[in-house]
Amino acid sequence: MSLIEIRKISVADLPLLHAISRQTFIETFAEVNTEEDMNQYLSDSFNDERLTSELLNANSEFYFAEIDGQPAGYLKVNFGEAQTDVQDRNTLELERIYVLKDFLGKQIGQILLDKTLQIARDAKVDYIWLGVWENNHRAKKFYVKNGFVEFGRHDFWLGSDKQTDLMMRLEIKG
Repeated sequence: MSLIEIRKISVADLPLLHAISRQTFIETFAEVNTEEDMNQYLSDSFNDERLTSELLNANSEFYFAEIDGQPAGYLKVNFGEAQTDVQDRNTLELERIYVLKDFLGKQIGQILLDKTLQIARDAKVDYIWLGVWENNHRAKKFYVKNGFVEFGRHDFWLGSDKQTDLMMRLEIKG
């Protein structure tokens, strides 16, 4: 496999971010959710206006994992007021790590998580937290393998379907 590079995403990358956001979400969740709920979520969460707003938020950062200049996955992290739930100023929310289906099992997710750990250490936060759908067994296993522990639950709406996310965190040392 070619070298994997991590690159910060800018507003100029909006078309690529829009496409990979939708594609990875569909590949990950379409088989286990209704078409109506998926369409509503995609329309609400991955439209150009919302993604542009997120990209312009000084407390959010997006990164692509690229192979030969093409995105294979991406991540989004949030600080401070940009966090979606836990509002602790000295934490970092890992809101999204998504990898295109063709690249699953090729360490892209681990490389993106390692980037998140670097960001967290550089920012000197106390911990990283995230919400992961209770039925996303692959992701839960990945986070547990990397030292994340469950500390709570919260509701997540996918269209009209109320789902449960497990809240997980990883303490940052040094």
